[in-house]
Amino acid sequence: MAKTGIRAAKPLPLNDILAGDCIKAMNALPEGSVDLIFADPPYNLQLRGELHRPDNSRVDAVDDEWDQFASFQAYDRFTRAWLRAARRVLKPNGAIWVIGSYHNIFRLGTALQDQGFWMLNDVIWRKSNPMPNFRGKRLTNAHETLIWASKSQNSKYTFNYEAMKALNEGTQMRSDWTLPICTGHERLKDAEGAKAHPTQKPESLLHRVLLATTNPGDVVLDPFFGTGTTGAVAKMLGRNFIGIEREESYRAIAAERIARVRTLDAAALEVTGSRRAEPRVPFGTLVERGMLRPGEQLYSTGNRHSARVRADGTLAFADVKGSIHQVGAKLEGAPSCNGWTYWHIQREGKLIPIDTLRQQIRSEMA
Repeated sequence: MAKTGIRAAKPLPLNDILAGDCIKAMNALPEGSVDLIFADPPYNLQLRGELHRPDNSRVDAVDDEWDQFASFQAYDRFTRAWLRAARRVLKPNGAIWVIGSYHNIFRLGTALQDQGFWMLNDVIWRKSNPMPNFRGKRLTNAHETLIWASKSQNSKYTFNYEAMKALNEGTQMRSDWTLPICTGHERLKDAEGAKAHPTQKPESLLHRVLLATTNPGDVVLDPFFGTGTTGAVAKMLGRNFIGIEREESYRAIAAERIARVRTLDAAALEVTGSRRAEPRVPFGTLVERGMLRPGEQLYSTGNRHSARVRADGTLAFADVKGSIHQVGAKLEGAPSCNGWTYWHIQREGKLIPIDTLRQQIRSEMA
């Protein structure tokens, strides 16, 4: 067989935890191969000595070697290097989440913009159960900040707006999230009963991030994998993950944890979709199919107004005539109106939104 000279693309190490330095590992991945990155990098907390409670007991603070840098300049060099590698592996329509505290989040934000990422939101994770301030010299540090950015200004990034709205009981999801820190049964422990990782993130935080900005089957990369919260939630939600972690003890705990996770079935993974993506159904279709009859009365929200259906799919009330949206707006004195939710029909003594009829047609089309 003749050689073509074309090298086969290296397969992605899906649902695997890569050992070693995150920059080298990312540079070894194919360019433009992942949909989303969630990064929980070292915070560079700059601790000076041990921290004690008022009773002189020692606080289990983050004093690991991986969080220590010689200077801000050294931390900045590290940040720019891993962000450059991260941007290379993102697909053109990919996005990144980065989390940090007041120690590093502002430096991360500058580096993101300098690398060409486009800021979408900053999110305040307000901890419902933060660690108290033991020295009493500062405010209790009760939040962390996440930055959500697309690869470029022109990226068509994923945002499941309706799913986030549904998760928030029908109200737009805000950029301040109140969630507890990782405690109790979720907090992983080592063989001695101590915290397996000092900064383990709660699964609720990753659930919200992945549900909002990925779809089933997407590839999520976590270059600071730790004990595998991103991988565990990704597997549960039917996403693929790639983890990178240099510490062997963390990799072992993460692998064991993820092995216990069961992926939700396809029906459970379905989320509320965008109405804009659903098939368009003209109001006149309801009339043509006999679901509404010409001359039938429609009633407004609150039953304050009514209008009659006409054969061409328009409405009439006195001298006001037009589409379901136009007539509704006119009667309310508003610049616009969603006629599908504004108008109702009477069935068995109850008022039902005409949107119910539209959804019946859409279900048939599907």
